[in-house]
Amino acid sequence: MNNAYRMTIAGLERDLPLCPINDELYIGAFIMFGDVELTQACARELLKVAPAHDVLITAEAKGIPLIYEMASQAGENRYLIARKGIKLYMKNVVSTEVQSITTANKQTLHIDGDDAAFMKGKRVIIVDDVISTGESLQALETLVEKSGGNVVGRMAVLAEGDAQTRGDIIYLEKLPLFNADGTVKE
Repeated sequence: MNNAYRMTIAGLERDLPLCPINDELYIGAFIMFGDVELTQACARELLKVAPAHDVLITAEAKGIPLIYEMASQAGENRYLIARKGIKLYMKNVVSTEVQSITTANKQTLHIDGDDAAFMKGKRVIIVDDVISTGESLQALETLVEKSGGNVVGRMAVLAEGDAQTRGDIIYLEKLPLFNADGTVKE
């Protein structure tokens, strides 16, 4: 059995460990944490195709290094993070629920009222590391809309499964789904 899937992402080769979702379905785990070279390359390539925008937003936590690097390379001084829990400093919180393929339980995403106010009337790009079912993307879109922002782009490094056929997302590479034996699911 194959334990990893080798792919080229933003010009760099990486091995993605295969992880079971259930007995018959495996996914390639895309992990940017700790990989500065990959994070910088992905940010650079996404910015090349990013629509005009005023602010970037992602969900905690895997998109944080990417959105930081995108904002840094674009010369932007602020980006927004939807948190998985309400922090003591957060006031007038805007929240929504999400069920992600990589998380066992339903979660709630929250943004601080100041971040919501900052988004009002602005062109917003939603950024994530991988878009698969689109649940996290939809939750972020709900937060942007509740805050009065205008979603002008949905971006990810990788599109997995049905997300590959969506016409409303921009991504760098397709990530296949896998059978239990590690072969690509057709």
